[in-house]
Amino acid sequence: MATVVAVYTGQGLSERIGPLFREELPGCRLVNIIDDSLIADVIQAGGVTTAVVRRLVQYYRHAEDIGADVILNTCSSVGEAADRVRSLFNIPIVKIDDDMARQVTKNFNNIGVLATLPTTLEPTRQLLQREADLQNRNVRVVDALAEGAYQALISGQPEEHDRLIYEAAKSVAKQADVLVLAQGSMARMEKALSEETGLPVYASPRLGIMAVRAELEKQGKYPC
Repeated sequence: MATVVAVYTGQGLSERIGPLFREELPGCRLVNIIDDSLIADVIQAGGVTTAVVRRLVQYYRHAEDIGADVILNTCSSVGEAADRVRSLFNIPIVKIDDDMARQVTKNFNNIGVLATLPTTLEPTRQLLQREADLQNRNVRVVDALAEGAYQALISGQPEEHDRLIYEAAKSVAKQADVLVLAQGSMARMEKALSEETGLPVYASPRLGIMAVRAELEKQGKYPC
């Protein structure tokens, strides 16, 4: 049985990843490692610190010990850290938002990025630009921060979370051909935002899991 270890820096997203994983990777084993102090420290510092990177590496080592065939990094705020440490591991590390960025930059010119944390906006912008450069594509990225939405979600106010994201989406929709949800925790808004703005909306969880499946297929370990 193929094993995937998902590393989370906050609470909540695992509840969405689990059902999608069972749908896209039936028969495979999913192990979750969750440390919500990671995103708390990133928010407090305004970016990824050396201590956060060190703890991420420890969790990736734990994934090796568990017997992971693929590690799924689920947090966009620490995506660049995952890139930096990939060479330390023989196990592939799949970032949840990489495939989303590839698809969006391939198909759209004006990209609106929505985030609920300021620490996610710049990493997502840079990821989209790197993917566009790899494809020799010129894209324009505009972004909007739904300030306070993440705090509303983790404090048990999902309606306020959704309202703030709606407001952020309206501020960039007229300048964009597509909307990108920078954090997996925002995926709950994918369909509603598309209906509200009339734009295609991309979220990372399902695309990230499909990227994991492609990696397992490459290893000859899927179907599980």
